[in-house]
Amino acid sequence: MTTSTAPATLTGTYRLDPAHSRIGFVARHAMVTKVRGSFKELTGTGTFDVEDPSRSSLQLTIEAASIDTANPDRDGHLRSNDFLDLEHYPQITFASTAVAQVEPDTYRVNGDLSIKGVTRPVTFDLVYAGSAVDPYGNQRVGFEGSTTINRKDWGVNWNAALEAGGVLVSEKVTLEFDISAIKDATTA
Repeated sequence: MTTSTAPATLTGTYRLDPAHSRIGFVARHAMVTKVRGSFKELTGTGTFDVEDPSRSSLQLTIEAASIDTANPDRDGHLRSNDFLDLEHYPQITFASTAVAQVEPDTYRVNGDLSIKGVTRPVTFDLVYAGSAVDPYGNQRVGFEGSTTINRKDWGVNWNAALEAGGVLVSEKVTLEFDISAIKDATTA
């Protein structure tokens, strides 16, 4: 096993700090540019075991209605049945099934991602970005990472053909994770 750059004292239970975390996405639009967005409402918990990362876990719940691409019309379309179908599927969830350390500061996370009632496995790496005690005495830990998925694997199929060829929205979507989590004081 690789020695972690994270100190063993970080082992414990954490809750996601939504005010200082970002779950975002990037998709190609009209084959010429990228559109970026994020979800503003999310909750999550997890355990981080520095000495035995296989005992680590992560659970996330994203309120799909909180999608924000800085364009209200586009956001409305993304909330519709064409994309996320919020009337029937108001949440996107992720639950890890395995965590392994692959580098001193990198953890490979396997888990189940559920979108629009479809659950499929995904794998991504989270890089330990550091830790600190904030001004309120909370122990914080940060991770960042990304992965690319095919949205059609989750039944997000809508598209429009372009006159010059290609489609309006790429099938491939990059998910981006910037996580700040606060340690439960009872696990300190």
